[in-house]
Amino acid sequence: MMDLIHWFDLLGVMVFAISGTLIAHSKHMDGFGVVVLATVTGIGGGTLRDIILDVPVFWLHDTSYFVAIFGAILICILFLNSHRGLPKQMLQVADAFGLAFFAVMGVQKALNIGMPDTTAIIMGVLTACFGGLIRDVLAREIPLLLKGELYAITCIFGGIVYTQMLNWSFSVETAMLLAMAVTLALRLLAMRYNLILHIFKYAD
Repeated sequence: MMDLIHWFDLLGVMVFAISGTLIAHSKHMDGFGVVVLATVTGIGGGTLRDIILDVPVFWLHDTSYFVAIFGAILICILFLNSHRGLPKQMLQVADAFGLAFFAVMGVQKALNIGMPDTTAIIMGVLTACFGGLIRDVLAREIPLLLKGELYAITCIFGGIVYTQMLNWSFSVETAMLLAMAVTLALRLLAMRYNLILHIFKYAD
């Protein structure tokens, strides 16, 4: 079980590192800028989660996370240098996959140390969203978290699905896969149909 969680964690880091690399490409950053954006996107949310939970930061004694980040960067560089243009919405699709992985992994990390469901869901949202928030701020973009289609809400929904399935005695593997699928599907549907949580009324 721990091996499965670790592999999902690495996969989430890779996907978010890809989204950071894509942003760096769109902003014409140099090699160092690419590494910085990919790294903060890949491990920023999990780092904040572990600091808040007062547990050892997950990447300090495990270099496989940096191998995953640099592998993702290399794949992106090879792809982007061999193609003239950036596929439409590639960044947001990569980001959606990262959300799905990290929202659930963040919840699981909190549950592992005895946090209640509500706290665990909040930790899932932080894990999934904070790295992308840092990425967008560094790239001088309005963070995806704060604009446009449903973003953090998809993580909350995925966290609820995950915790409730565990409470209903589903296996961890089944709950994890279904919660990730629900989070990803909801985010992709929000992007496809421009689903937005409207609060204010605007003239236009």
